[in-house]
Amino acid sequence: MTVKKSVLGRGLDALLEGAGNESGIIVGKTSDIPLDKIIANPYQPRTEFDEESLQELTHSIKTIGIIQPITVRMVDQDRFQLISGERRLRASRLAGLDSIPAYVRLADDQGMLEMALVENLQREDLDPIEIALSFVRLLDECNLTQEELSERVGKKRSTISNYVRLLKLPPEIQSGIRNKEITMGHARALINIEDIETQTMIYNQIIRYDFSVRKVEEVVREILEEETGTPVKERRKRFETPQEFIQLKAHLTKFFKTDVEFKMNNHGKGKIVIPFGSEEDLERIVGILDDFNK
Repeated sequence: MTVKKSVLGRGLDALLEGAGNESGIIVGKTSDIPLDKIIANPYQPRTEFDEESLQELTHSIKTIGIIQPITVRMVDQDRFQLISGERRLRASRLAGLDSIPAYVRLADDQGMLEMALVENLQREDLDPIEIALSFVRLLDECNLTQEELSERVGKKRSTISNYVRLLKLPPEIQSGIRNKEITMGHARALINIEDIETQTMIYNQIIRYDFSVRKVEEVVREILEEETGTPVKERRKRFETPQEFIQLKAHLTKFFKTDVEFKMNNHGKGKIVIPFGSEEDLERIVGILDDFNK
């Protein structure tokens, strides 16, 4: 009993330096741990794993082994629970390994959840909705304030708020974000509309007509101005296209056999747009331009 008191009295440092089991696995160190001794992480924030990517990682592990150790916590002297590294653990099993290098650390349930979520946020392939869900779990389940979360993940509070607000959008639009049908910029503009039907209507138009973020922001602004009764802001006076430009536009339209557009600002600067209806139509236009270089 005296020995136990003296060890505990030395605090956490003593545990990290000397805690371990009969196999010589020490808390605070990296050791090779048998795969059959590692159990799943019940707090795993990641639920979907790309099969092709997992197979590529499996092949890499077979060829050169594990580059980055996984992280586990000791449950008892002969059992460990995964904290982070789910893909590496799955791929190692698929590769037929018997053991895997793992960093062993101390963690309670809340600390384990927090570490798993923060590690998950460091991945580069997360979509905005996955990021938002992880932020919400850190805020709610780990009892973090936005200031504390900002420090944990190294992001501004405004950035965290923008992600969390995405979860107010209807499931159809959230799915569109995850499938990369619209960007986070589109979604942030849509959040300002409260009516779900209007949100969905604009969302469908984005996909159908390939609206830019700026276009969606204009649409949303006009809707909000109409709803609040605020007069729509007076648009800038359009630059009056000189007669010779009108004639040139007509000439180019006839020459390229497509409705050529002139886009100009108030200072007379702009661009000529030559639209095409198909790949074959594009090749035809490119052929006309190539003839000028001969």
